[in-house]
Amino acid sequence: MSNKKADSKPQAKYPVNLLDTPFPMRGDLPKREPQWVKDWQERKVYEKIRAASKGRTKFILHDGPPYANGDIHLGHAVNKILKDMIVKARNMAGFDAVYVPGWDCHGMPIEIQIEKQFGKSLPAAEVMQKARAYATEQIEKQKAGFRRLGVLGDWDNPYKTMNFANEAGEIRALAKIIEKGYVFRGLKPVNWCFDCGSALAEAEVEYKDKTDPTIDVMFTFAEPEKTAQAFGLPALPRAEGGIVIWTTTPWTIPANQALTVHPDVVYALVDTQRGLLILAEERVQACMKDFELQGRVLATTPGTKLVNLRFYHPLASAHPGYKRTSPVYLGDYVTTDTGTGIVHTSPAYGVEDFMACKAHGMADSDIINPVMGDGRFIESLALFGGLSIWVANPKIVDALRAAGTLLRSEKFQHSYMHCWRHKTPIIYRATSQWFAGMDVKPRDGGATLRETALAGIEATAFYPSWGKQRLFAMIANRPDWTLSRQRQWGVPMAFFVHKETGELHPRTLELLEEVAKRVEVSGIEAWQTLDPRELIGDEANLYEKNRDTLDVWFDSGTTHWHVLRGSHKDQLQFPADLYLEGSDQHRGWFHSSLLTASMLDGRPPYNALLTHGFTVDGEGRKMSKSLGNGIDPHEVANRLGAEIIRLWIASTDYSGELAISEEILKRVTESYRRIRNTLRFLLANLSDFDFAQHAQPVGEWLEIDRYAVALTANLQADILAHYDRYEFHPVVAKLQTFCSEDLGGFYLDVLKDRLYTTAPDSAARRSAQTALYHIAHGLLRMMAPFLSFTAEEAWKVFQPQSGTIFTETYHAYPEVPDSAALLDKWTLLRAVRGDVTKALEEARVANLIGSSLQAEVELRASGARYDALASLNDDLKFVLITSAANVVRVNSEAEEGVEVIASKYLKCERCWHYRADVGQNTEHPTLCGRCVSNLFGNGEARSAA
Repeated sequence: MSNKKADSKPQAKYPVNLLDTPFPMRGDLPKREPQWVKDWQERKVYEKIRAASKGRTKFILHDGPPYANGDIHLGHAVNKILKDMIVKARNMAGFDAVYVPGWDCHGMPIEIQIEKQFGKSLPAAEVMQKARAYATEQIEKQKAGFRRLGVLGDWDNPYKTMNFANEAGEIRALAKIIEKGYVFRGLKPVNWCFDCGSALAEAEVEYKDKTDPTIDVMFTFAEPEKTAQAFGLPALPRAEGGIVIWTTTPWTIPANQALTVHPDVVYALVDTQRGLLILAEERVQACMKDFELQGRVLATTPGTKLVNLRFYHPLASAHPGYKRTSPVYLGDYVTTDTGTGIVHTSPAYGVEDFMACKAHGMADSDIINPVMGDGRFIESLALFGGLSIWVANPKIVDALRAAGTLLRSEKFQHSYMHCWRHKTPIIYRATSQWFAGMDVKPRDGGATLRETALAGIEATAFYPSWGKQRLFAMIANRPDWTLSRQRQWGVPMAFFVHKETGELHPRTLELLEEVAKRVEVSGIEAWQTLDPRELIGDEANLYEKNRDTLDVWFDSGTTHWHVLRGSHKDQLQFPADLYLEGSDQHRGWFHSSLLTASMLDGRPPYNALLTHGFTVDGEGRKMSKSLGNGIDPHEVANRLGAEIIRLWIASTDYSGELAISEEILKRVTESYRRIRNTLRFLLANLSDFDFAQHAQPVGEWLEIDRYAVALTANLQADILAHYDRYEFHPVVAKLQTFCSEDLGGFYLDVLKDRLYTTAPDSAARRSAQTALYHIAHGLLRMMAPFLSFTAEEAWKVFQPQSGTIFTETYHAYPEVPDSAALLDKWTLLRAVRGDVTKALEEARVANLIGSSLQAEVELRASGARYDALASLNDDLKFVLITSAANVVRVNSEAEEGVEVIASKYLKCERCWHYRADVGQNTEHPTLCGRCVSNLFGNGEARSAA
């Protein structure tokens, strides 16, 4: 070791073996950590780990790419440090655990940044050039942040979804799923953001409260005779009235094309002051109250009898543009817990509405779709043309009131869809998009995408286990995946589409490969600048280039294709052993990766999924700017050290929310200091120990040393089992307990006398040091995955010739004979020691003694207790840290006890024991006999402690 004795310090007349170490008590982490980061880079530590691990079984944790935009936040820190701990733990467990970090680079947020800086009128080529430069700059900033947190990885060769090879890989993945028959084009309602001007993925939608007008509206009778027949009446007793719907989206009324009822619900014809109203029978009473009407049920009929009856649009009398009728359709999704039991159906603005109308034979060309991509009605729409739908809402309510078809209007707060980027409300809007069909049979006639993905979930391990049901429910209920987006900064869906038929070019697969080759050389810009004639010659007159880009979730969702088996195939492999992300990724990266791999490979891209929770403050509140409760990882690292963030993450159960506050960080810092002090004690007391020269064989160790090493080996087995299950908080808890109770509170406490007072090269002291050597080896390796800076700092002092702790595997302990019996025996002895410590404290309070060494104790014990205590002979006093200890056998447990007596002898100046032989040696009148022997003679004999 590179430790040195404190021989420069003034020595007492009778020195003890108090050694020093360059491993300081104060961590000074904010100052030292950046030096370690620099050192790891300069010494190429990650490359050294790879070299040391070469040829081992691979373990691949595939990095879910953060978005290349903005500084890293606490959520990033949690995610990357959890990954780092797992990778380091797997490497130390004897695997070749490669870590290739990645970044998600295309998409809306970067495009918005470019628009903010340079305006919206930039040519596409310039947008792409500036987007690439911006993403590159952001990646470098984030990379420095992750490195500062102690995360080791292939930072010089990360994957980026904007690298040309990866962009080309995505196009090839798209070609493959087209070849397999999963992709189709169609008109469907998709999540649409007016501010993005594009469709949104499911993962890009969040829900917030929104207040909207809620209205009950009457569609008046268009076929009174047929309506009477449906209710079993010869005729309607009155001409006034109609069927009543309830909606929270008045803006969809102009696009109404149908009314949907439930086939199994009974509907009533109710006579009221406003005419005859058709309502679900079980909603009549509530509706009469809401409408402030008196009503009498004239007749009832099942929903099936109402099919294809027609009713006038509620604005038919207000403008000729609405002089049309809406038919009644059947739908199982209709409920009667609120509203009227009849659903107003606008196929352009609702998935269920769309499906109901398509099921009843409505053609795409017949769907009324007056809302433009920016959220305004088309100019030609009667009464409301050119208005934003949100501005139009109250005007539509007023128009319905004027037309006499409004029965009720009030404000209603509900949870509503919002864009996660703009925080603005979004809608379902029918647009022509490219989809991956969830329930489409692939060309090989095999299972559908939904079936394959659900089967894949069953074959995946989940940590924690509840993630399985969550992902299963999402896949089971999700709509078709909208693959296309209407943006510039994204991987193109590089199709040639027939101008008249809308069909893909018959050579699409071949053409996609040609485009991929060009993208591999020049990036996605190659598609923008491509003259179609280069690939399809004169057919360019018949076909147009598709301008859609791929959903960015396809970018990251296909990294198993273009990274694991593409850009980084020499390092990585498919499938990955583990994907690890926050719980929001069940609908994000976990989800999109599962779908793409199910299409491409018929299986998930991962063997296991690990989910972590989000960070909250000490009171359990989400972190937000408005609350001012956010914690910046950079600030904490610069003030307390990244090691404190790492220890906080490791010590928190990540399966739930991760609470953090200044008080929590203070507790973590205290915990860190205790661990550091333990390491300092170990390193100081090993500073004159050379294993090759001084190590004692196990058979010659003192009994307590054998016990301590057996205990450490047991702890390691326990901790490695936790690491295997990705459980970190029990690892930290058990290591802390080991350091504070097993070591600090017992073993090291007992050991001090032997380490400090026996002859430096005595067998007794070397036995202790041999045990400490193995304990230090074990401890440093066990904590290295999470306390990486500290473990490396201590390792450099402990094993300077080794280079880095991260190329090591977990320590192999010497086999301790009869370790199980030894552990049982010393568990019993420690329990007795606890009783003695309590008795000593009572004696101290009673002013009978000062320190425990002023005491002599008599222990009355029976059975196994007596045998264990008596077996230690004179060494028992060292275990109890008293000057003398005597054991008396008694017959029963009831007679057992501890008696504390103040020693009548003098105190030894050197070892502080009170002994009868203090002063007997006239040359050294202040020393006891054992100190004289340890300093000038053959040394005292010890066997147990």
